[in-house]
Amino acid sequence: MELVTVWCVLVLGAFVSLSEAHVDFYTSIGQMTDLLYTEKDLVTSLKDYIKAEESKLEQIKQWAEKMDSLTDTATKDPEGFLGHPVNAFKLMKRLNTEWGELESLVLKDMSDGFISNLTIQRQHFPNDEDQTGAAKALIRLQDTYDLDTNTISTGNLPGVKHKTTMTVEDCFELGKVAYTDADYYHTELWMAQALNQMDQGEQSVTDKVNILDYLSYSIYQQGELDKALELTRRLLKLDPEHQRANGNLKYFEYMLAKQMKAEQQSEEGSEKKEEMKVTESKRKKGTPEDYLPERLKYEKLCRGAGKVSPSRQKKLFCRYYDNNRHPRYILGPVKQEDEWDQPRVVRFHNIISDKEIEVVKELAKPRLKRATISNPITGVLETAHYRISKSAWIAAYESPVVDRINQRIEDLTGLDVKTAEELQVANYGVGGQYEPHFDFGRKDEPDAFKELGTGNRIATWLIYMSDVAAGGATVFTEVGASVWPMKGSAVFWYNLFPSGEGDYLTRHAACPVLVGNKWVSNKWIHERGQEFRRPCGLDESN
Repeated sequence: MELVTVWCVLVLGAFVSLSEAHVDFYTSIGQMTDLLYTEKDLVTSLKDYIKAEESKLEQIKQWAEKMDSLTDTATKDPEGFLGHPVNAFKLMKRLNTEWGELESLVLKDMSDGFISNLTIQRQHFPNDEDQTGAAKALIRLQDTYDLDTNTISTGNLPGVKHKTTMTVEDCFELGKVAYTDADYYHTELWMAQALNQMDQGEQSVTDKVNILDYLSYSIYQQGELDKALELTRRLLKLDPEHQRANGNLKYFEYMLAKQMKAEQQSEEGSEKKEEMKVTESKRKKGTPEDYLPERLKYEKLCRGAGKVSPSRQKKLFCRYYDNNRHPRYILGPVKQEDEWDQPRVVRFHNIISDKEIEVVKELAKPRLKRATISNPITGVLETAHYRISKSAWIAAYESPVVDRINQRIEDLTGLDVKTAEELQVANYGVGGQYEPHFDFGRKDEPDAFKELGTGNRIATWLIYMSDVAAGGATVFTEVGASVWPMKGSAVFWYNLFPSGEGDYLTRHAACPVLVGNKWVSNKWIHERGQEFRRPCGLDESN
């Protein structure tokens, strides 16, 4: 029991603080995998420590059993026992020497190797921000993919290989994270799930009273006085002296009586009641007041609601593509598929090999950093809750593979990549996403790419470097198109019309990764250098 306590204290202590080496682990699955090997190393070190402690305890146990037998015999006839001079000598020896040696053995620290290993590794451990970020990611996935708490808790997610269930403590933790953000809707859901698992017999160190306390208050905050009152009474049956619950009980009873009286006296009581039901119905969806209509479209598309109509399907084709008989592709054209017609989004199949993907990933992994966005007001790069991923930039000179990829993009698009940005590699973390955005700079952002001196982003080339078991689609919210990850393929679209005006139909988003690991790389191609490759048309509106 003491060993378990020591281990818990050490681990908890390790999570209390982090050095400056903290790197937002939860925002990249690729970097999180390193933590698994760190944890495995610590477990090996811990097992060595346990073996050493067990060996020490075995020695102590043998000594205790020997002394138990000896003292039992000696105390039955103390004078007779000590009448033997050897027994008298050995008693002196034991008390003067052997008990001291035993004391040293008991106090001997067998954990030197483990403690030093843990001390070294702890500076690279996740911190509270990572734990909270991962918890919020689960809640985000719950909303985006319309999952109930039991589905998540039991691990019944689509495409999972390693099914994992959540404990009462896990559910309670998610509820507390939501509560801290005053998100009482999700607080209720997860506290109710924790309570349900306890009611079904799951053993837990979490106190049911605490769960009921959070649950009743979160329900009260959503206007359900009668239900909050019922839960508060249940809490008081378990802990009649609970000070806050006793205060809440009186307050809830008072407020409920006042509400019922007002409804009875009001001639519009029935209308108000119906209005309350409508409001409650909306609230139960967990929709915050500042919820944008686009968000609903975004989530539906992420769930696969973007279906291609028969009339549009007739406009979409597959073909072998050589970009007007480009020398490199005359004998080996690539497979091209239309994903959408307006804006035109095309997919190139088998455009990058598995070996090339691994080279790009290995180059990117050591330098992955939290992805940023450009603040439209200040122009400063900053992290944002709506972009959960890590990215790295790789130049062509760093690897022949990257140079070949760049050349391939130029050959197939017909655009000059010399003025393009470096290849950006991104890895999405837990619930990794990038909410609806434009790749090009709008008119209210005249200095978006000023420092590059290459004009606006004329086109986007996006390579999928992994399959994703569930979720992770690229969706175009303005037109209702969903493009799903397919390892080795790339999608391409123009952000600007030939006139240089932005195409606002290209507003798109990266849906949260529900199950799996999403790696992508993208090339943003700029205007400069394309003057004769994609000239303006005669119609100014195009």
